[in-house]
Amino acid sequence: MLTWEDDLEVHALRKRGLTISAIARHTGFDRKTIRKYLAGDGEPGVRARSGPDPFEPFVDYVTARLIEDPHLWARTLFDELEELGFGLSYQSLTRNIRARDLRPVCQACRTATQRPNSVIPHAPGEETQWDWLELPDPPASWGWGKTAHLLVGSLAHSGKWRAALAPAEDQPHLVAGLDRVTRGLGGCTRVWRFDRMATVCDPGSGRVTTSFAGVAKHYGVSVAICPPRRGNRKGVVEKVNHTAAQRWWRTLADDITVEAAQASVDRFALVRGDTRLRATAEGRSSVAVVAKAEPLTPPPALPYPVIVSETRTASRQALVSYRGNRYSVPPELAAAQVAVSHPVGAEFLDIATTSGIVIARHRMAADGLGLMVRDSGHVIALDSAAMATATTGRPHRRKERIPPGPAAKAAAAQLLQQHNTASSIDQSHTPSTDSTVIDLSGGDSLIRDQCDGLIRDPPGLRRGVVTA
Repeated sequence: MLTWEDDLEVHALRKRGLTISAIARHTGFDRKTIRKYLAGDGEPGVRARSGPDPFEPFVDYVTARLIEDPHLWARTLFDELEELGFGLSYQSLTRNIRARDLRPVCQACRTATQRPNSVIPHAPGEETQWDWLELPDPPASWGWGKTAHLLVGSLAHSGKWRAALAPAEDQPHLVAGLDRVTRGLGGCTRVWRFDRMATVCDPGSGRVTTSFAGVAKHYGVSVAICPPRRGNRKGVVEKVNHTAAQRWWRTLADDITVEAAQASVDRFALVRGDTRLRATAEGRSSVAVVAKAEPLTPPPALPYPVIVSETRTASRQALVSYRGNRYSVPPELAAAQVAVSHPVGAEFLDIATTSGIVIARHRMAADGLGLMVRDSGHVIALDSAAMATATTGRPHRRKERIPPGPAAKAAAAQLLQQHNTASSIDQSHTPSTDSTVIDLSGGDSLIRDQCDGLIRDPPGLRRGVVTA
């Protein structure tokens, strides 16, 4: 077998006029090998097989099966071939599939990067693209579990975007995020575009749900649903998701609060997003300048009336933390789970038990102020409960000496009396028998004489016997 370097050298020497014998002497290869590669019968880098190819009889079956099912596992195909007398290993099967290029490309499953994409024009003020971005590993202090959710909205023409953090992707949090982002963008476009999220439409048919139709009417927009498996249809917001995940979320501190994180993403979108330069007909302009020229409709004066509810755990001081502030509950709910709910944009919030009974209502403070909002009745009840539990006395030390008291001694005396009574009854019912008493008082001297004899006469040495 000749390598590609050897083959090039052989052809170069032949071009210079050397004979096959001269080339063979120069390179050290056999003349038959030189003649075969010069004639084009040999493939450089591929060793000729000495015998028949054992995979060749199975090529037609493997080809047919992979055409029928391009995603068929090679392990499953190997199981089928074993029943047909396939004697090679699983590694030989996969190597031959790759070397012979037997697995075709599934046209139905080609990704967006493997098919041509058309350029979609977006008129100013025409479309806002929305999408949820799942953010893994949020700070543990948030209490959101393993995933945080970021609702991103982007103007398709200018690329201006804003985002809202949420603990879940249900419809109340979606509507609250839509209102916040819409006001951050400066108004509503004519169309809102979503993918097939279940909170907006039926994922199968793409028809808008009745509950979300009221939201769209409130904001005066039309709803456009992306075709299935067409993520590039809303490519503007998809690119924003990538930017937010890699440039903002990746560097977020662990000790940051939810309210500070929301302020951070708002600042990032304003400082980094709005200053990007875009190519326009008048030249290069920033995103903020292009967005100002978009004809947006002012948002409604009040948000859509949807109720947002989140679960919280009250502290030992009967306080519930919510959006950077703390609200009081009755002392009976200290360290218990409660549900905090309020309409979007409302002035008051309700705190209810897990069974749905509202036990407190407070006026909402601005997010992130760190205020403590307490009801006077809750304060009085908490003070009374705390003072009642504070009169229990000094707590015991771990190594404190506490002997049995009068009650324990009285109980012990009663137990001893019962035990003695039971013992006397047992002795009265036990028959008496004569026993022989052996006096061992004279045995002490005998034992002492025997021990002295052992010390004077060690084992193996008797008196009067001489051993050689």
